[in-house]
Amino acid sequence: MPSMNDLVRQHTALGDSDLEWLHLLVSEWQLLSDLSFADLVLWVPTHDGTRYVSVAQMRPNTGPTSYQDDMVGHLVPRGRRPMLDAALDEGRIVREGDPEWREEVPVRVESIPVRREGRVLGVIARNTNLLTVRTPSRLELTYLQSASDLAQMIAAGSFPFPNQQVDMDASPRVGDGLIRLDAEGIVQYASPNALSAYHRLGLAADLVGHHLGKTTAELAPSRGPVDEALAKVASGWAPREFEIESPDGVIQLRAIPLKPKGTRVGSLVLLRDVTELRRRERELITKDATIREIHHRVKNNLQTVAALLRLQARRIESDRGREALEEAVRRVGSIAIVHETLSQNLDERVEFDEIADRVLAMVAEISPGKVVGRRTGRFGILDAEVATPLSMVLTEILQNALEHGFREGDRGTVEVSAVRGGSTKEARLLVTVQDDGIGLPEGFDPHRSGNLGLQIVRTLVEGELGGTFDMVRAPERGTQVVLDIPVVPHK
Repeated sequence: MPSMNDLVRQHTALGDSDLEWLHLLVSEWQLLSDLSFADLVLWVPTHDGTRYVSVAQMRPNTGPTSYQDDMVGHLVPRGRRPMLDAALDEGRIVREGDPEWREEVPVRVESIPVRREGRVLGVIARNTNLLTVRTPSRLELTYLQSASDLAQMIAAGSFPFPNQQVDMDASPRVGDGLIRLDAEGIVQYASPNALSAYHRLGLAADLVGHHLGKTTAELAPSRGPVDEALAKVASGWAPREFEIESPDGVIQLRAIPLKPKGTRVGSLVLLRDVTELRRRERELITKDATIREIHHRVKNNLQTVAALLRLQARRIESDRGREALEEAVRRVGSIAIVHETLSQNLDERVEFDEIADRVLAMVAEISPGKVVGRRTGRFGILDAEVATPLSMVLTEILQNALEHGFREGDRGTVEVSAVRGGSTKEARLLVTVQDDGIGLPEGFDPHRSGNLGLQIVRTLVEGELGGTFDMVRAPERGTQVVLDIPVVPHK
């Protein structure tokens, strides 16, 4: 299905600012659809004015749909739908006409001009399925009256509200709870869900007949001067979203001033009980903080172990024993780097480029000033299950290159390159470590070598990461190590 941007730019003469207004309208019009119990289709005239193109569609959550098929992208000639022509030409809401019959379903059609800065950009066709029409309840009458006010505001160009982009996924919806206020902020109607939400805040009486702003401020914990501002916001004087929290619950509210003829006649307040949602969010925040604290403590403990091993190495007279402990210090240090990075994140994912650079710097201490290490390409973000073993693998390969790839006093370069590729589900990481040292001895087989470092690399790459490992002579000089591993954790 083509996007609204594509359809508007391909078929119409509207500019970017007009298109932005239509996007703002479409982000809000689920509200109009639900209040009207009707489908909405946005029609915009084409470049030459001979046709209309439908650029957006919305179905109601509160009633049956009038369209089984998607209408977006349809083109109709001017004159075929006279109500669209009248709304566009005269700039008024058009309700005249008999119901249309679609697949044996009667549908009432209305046309609402979409105005911006005095210009009519298009027309909303509001289509109501009349098959289930019955005597409306007080709730339905309130919905329909509020929908009528919003439709007049759209026709006048005062809705949606500029600079008030709303996240409809996070905002309260009509069915979550609705309160209708008069011009003074007095509650005229409160839906059962809205009343239940206020009861959770501690309200013992009914809402109807009470000033919503004052009632809300009284239920909220005492906040001094803020109470006055809260009372005004809850009275619906301006388009705002806010939350009220009491010891027993949290309510999210959205106030929508209604000005169908330019003068405020009241307000619509949508609200939702988000007590359980906020409780779960706090639990997740607590868990995240706990996990980060665990990583921080693990990092501290690993650094303590590394310090103890370093102290022990200084007391050993045997060169081989001292070298073995120093290698262990670097292995522990590479794991500590990962946990330090994880302790600073909100999830179990890390930017591995920073870790690779720190491992390079740590291992280069073996040969200060003689061999230079550098990185090319990007590892990107990796899960902790991949980052921890990969940091150890990188440490072992670099340590092996610096210790065995160069003679004492040699100068050279060790380069780590990383390339990511493949699809999202089968993404892979190709890591190449290449030095310009003396190269591998004749007959050397990295898969049969008894070297402890290479044994660790084989075990981690093939067993834990589910990848492949190879070590060969570089094309010109030195040694090349190639790792090919899946980016997702290997199960």
